Parts: sequence; structure tokens; C-alpha cells
Amino acid sequence: MSAPAPSERTLTASSIDDAKLKSAISKAARHLMPMLVILYFVAFLDRTNVGFAQAALKADRGVSDAAFALGAGIFFIGYAIFEVPSNLLLKRFGARFWLARISITWGIVAAAFAFTSNDVMFNVLRFLLGVTEAGLFPGVIMFLSEWFPNKVRVQMFAIFYLAQPFSQMIGAPMSGGLISFGDSLGFARGWQVMFFGEGILAILAGIAALFLLTNSPAKAKFLDDDEKLALSNAMAVEDHARNQDGPKGIWAAMANWKVWYFTVIYFALQIAVYGTTFYLPQEVAGLLGKKVGWEVGLVSAIPWLVGLFACYFLGRAAHTVARRRNWGTLLYIGTGLFIVGSAWAGMTNQPLLGIVFITLAVASFLAVGPITWAYPTSFLTGAAAAAGIGLINSLGNLGGFVAPLMRTAFNSAMPTTSGAWGVISLGVFAFLGALMMFLTKFFRTAKSDELLDEPVMHH
Repeated sequence: MSAPAPSERTLTASSIDDAKLKSAISKAARHLMPMLVILYFVAFLDRTNVGFAQAALKADRGVSDAAFALGAGIFFIGYAIFEVPSNLLLKRFGARFWLARISITWGIVAAAFAFTSNDVMFNVLRFLLGVTEAGLFPGVIMFLSEWFPNKVRVQMFAIFYLAQPFSQMIGAPMSGGLISFGDSLGFARGWQVMFFGEGILAILAGIAALFLLTNSPAKAKFLDDDEKLALSNAMAVEDHARNQDGPKGIWAAMANWKVWYFTVIYFALQIAVYGTTFYLPQEVAGLLGKKVGWEVGLVSAIPWLVGLFACYFLGRAAHTVARRRNWGTLLYIGTGLFIVGSAWAGMTNQPLLGIVFITLAVASFLAVGPITWAYPTSFLTGAAAAAGIGLINSLGNLGGFVAPLMRTAFNSAMPTTSGAWGVISLGVFAFLGALMMFLTKFFRTAKSDELLDEPVMHH
């Protein structure tokens, strides 16, 4: 390990009070994480609730299967185009204001789905949902990398990621329940009530974020002066390390080979995530032989409940470079194997086994997400982080655009009653992610990863 710069040595050795640093991290987690989880909870809910409305939109508004597949994916085109600009604007205006703005505007668009009248309007609204939500996820990843040192960052990413299983566990029965409730009202359709109600939730979450988020440790009213100093100094040490071996500035980050490397890994992950998520209600309905509603919503929540525990506990324990690499590789392999297993169970008509495999696939891809984000945040800082994290997330998320189209194409080319080949195509990309994660073994260690072994951050 190279000798630290004088300022770094001083901070590492004496200026950072370990007890105060731990206290500051603990307080920051308590004050910031619940609001961030709520924002992502509502975002994920509004992004994936179309799965519950597919049959009703087809029956009531004539939205075809092809239009639905395009709409499910076109969200990610708007998302990809505006992701990097949104992240740069977050850097300029501050996370508190910008994350609130994102939530309020996408809530308005999400509520507007209640008025969908045809294929074109459905696709336009899906595109606009992507545009308005762009920047939320990478903005939070960047925000957390400015608040939490490397040693605990994967743990914080994992807590943030819990919004995904929560949104599916609580959101799946909630979406199904709102549809059932709306259908009983008489003056509206159930799917309209679901879209409108869940859109309003996002608007309320955005307003709350304005009051509950704080841009930086230095401005945090919930920290005392010693805690502010300890946390600010710890982050300064890391920034110094990241500045030494990471790209400088926006264009350097977007041209950096490592940024593109992790973009490919994230793309492979998102194909598995969205290929599974979009079709989960229909798959469970098929396995149970029931219509999408309350019961299907309840069973659809099971994989996310298991995933919640996997995500949290593995994220907590992944605090060394070797653990992140080894577990990351194994979890990508698991994701691929379990997705292929679920296809096999569908082909051989074994519904219980199918649900077990889907559950294990969801647990694997949820747990590997926070570990994957540890890599780019270990060498990106400042404007380079805004651009690099935005690029990885925007292009990686195009996996969400490719997944439904690829799944449909494979099912058309090689039709089976269970649609097995479409599912298998999703799993193959996870194996590519596993190989690329393993090959990080041969990368030069990022300087901020070397800090993982410094005594300051040991818990």
C-alpha cells in the first residue's frame, strides 16, 4: 500500500475520533435511510404495477400484448436518456431538492395512468414515467457515497435496496387490493384506482423528502460538532483516495473503461431483475390457476420476503474486497441457475418447485445489487461520480427494456405452453455477470478499498 499523503495520514491517524465516527454513521443511517427507502419503494411500485393492470388494460382499453411489452420497456428509454443530466443537476441543486422534485413529478405522471385510453397514450405515459423518474436511483447511490464510508456503504446500499422487496411484498397485495376495492366502487375501474392512489403516494413522499433529507454531513442538524467533524474527515480521506485513482470530471468518467465494465455487469443483472419482475404476477396466476387479484398478490410477495433477508444480511457482511467479489460471483451464478430452474419447473408442470426457484432467483439478484454498486463508488467521486454512476445505471437499466422484448421474441421463435425459452434467455446474462465479477480479482485494488483494512472503520 502506498504511503498516504500528509493530510490523509493526519486524518487517518489522529483527527478521526472512531467513537464519534460510529455515532455519526449510526445517526445518519437512522435519519436518512427511512426516507430514501420510502422514495425507492414508491418508485419501484409505480414502475412495476403495470403487471397487475395488463389484463384489465387489454379488456377495457384494448392495450395489446405488443403495446404492453413495448410500454413495459420504453420506460427505460426515457430513463436512460435523462439519467446522466438528472444526476448532474442533482450535483448542482443538492440531493434534498432534486430527489423531492423527481418524486413529485413522477407521481403526477403515475397518477395520470388512471386516464389511459389506448396503446399510444399508454406508451407515451410509460416513456414520461422514465423521464421524470430518471436520476432517483443513481442520485441516491451518489448521495450515500458522499455520506457513508466504504466499510459500511454496501450495508447502506443494501438497506436502500430493501425498498424493492418491500414494494413487492406490501405493494403486490396493495396493488391487487386496490384493484379489488376499485372494482367494488362502481364509478371507476379497479386499475384506475390503483394507478391514481399509488401516484399520489409518490407526490406525498416527494414533499416529505424536502423536510427530511440533508445534503451533507456538514449541514446535518442531527449531528453534534464532533460527529460532523469525524464524518466529514472520514469522507475527505476517502475522497482523496478516490481522486488519486479515479477519472477526473464528467467526460473522463464517461470514457473510463471500468465505468463501462460495470455498466455491462449491471445490464446483465437488470435483464434478470425486470424479466422476472414484470411477469411475476402473471406467472404466479398461471401456477395457481387464478386471476390476478388479492391471492396472487399475496403469493407474489413470498419471493420478496425471502429476498429482503438475503439482501440485508449479505449486504451487512460484505465489508471486504474478497467477500464482495466471491459472494458477488456466486450470487450471479445463483441468479442464472435459479431462473433456468424456474423455466424447467414450468415446462414439467411443477408449480411448487417453480415458486421455490423464482424465490431463490429473486433472493440472489436482490442481494447482489448492493455488492455490485460497491465497485464503481470505490473509485468515482465528485462530478465523475455523477456522470459515471448515472451512465452505469442508465445504460444498465436498458436491460429492463431488452428483457420483455427478448423474452417475447424467444417465446415466439420457440413456443412452449409455459414460455420456458423466454425465461431461460433471461438467465444466460446472469452467467456473464458472474464471469465479469470474478475477473475483478485481476484489477488493481482501488485506493479507497485499501482503506477497508484501516483500523479507523473496524466495527
